[in-house]
Amino acid sequence: MTKAVLFDLDGTLLDTAPAFHVLLNEQLAALGREPISLEAVRTVVSEGAAAMVCLAFGIERGHPMFAEQLDTLLARYANAPGANTQLFAGMATVLNTLDELGIPWGIVTNKPERFTLPILAHLGLAERVGVVVCPDHVSERKPSPEGLLLAARTLGVAPAQCCYVGDHQRDIEAGHNANMATIGVTFGYLAAGEDPYSWRADAYADHAEELLLRLGLASTQSEEFGDESE
Repeated sequence: MTKAVLFDLDGTLLDTAPAFHVLLNEQLAALGREPISLEAVRTVVSEGAAAMVCLAFGIERGHPMFAEQLDTLLARYANAPGANTQLFAGMATVLNTLDELGIPWGIVTNKPERFTLPILAHLGLAERVGVVVCPDHVSERKPSPEGLLLAARTLGVAPAQCCYVGDHQRDIEAGHNANMATIGVTFGYLAAGEDPYSWRADAYADHAEELLLRLGLASTQSEEFGDESE
């Protein structure tokens, strides 16, 4: 039985792509460059800010303008990390259900603490989340299991009784490495042509509220999603 649920942040719990889309297009406009689409940004958000800069400007990390544009993006994002960011549709229901059932939930992310904590505070989640593990708190990022194991210890739950939910192969690998059940979400930030089923998660969810079914917290899909056959 699942006694705790851990979430990845960007692309799983939160839709942060619109925030980066706005910032990147403002930087591109300042240099007289063509804007990038939101769909394109979504394909690389899970790879981090550096990947977004490379995609938006069509450059590699060794390009002379890379460091400046990356620093600009991060500095501007730090000024208002919660802007243009929200929970994925249906995720509020998932978190409310976990809270009502007394099942602790937490976040294990590769996003630095200086961005993560302000976002959670902005969205009113800081007082609800049971644990937040960022790269600042561990020696190795995902797919290392270190962060997940730290989160489980903090919550006082055995890893085998935790479930980790993520939108990237490294999330599923981290969950497996930590001996946790895993759920892959397909509504997050998939790379172009990526097959999420190649991650070999224990289960998958195509929309947030389906997580309740996969976690065994909804008796039937029809009960949760309004099947007209009932």
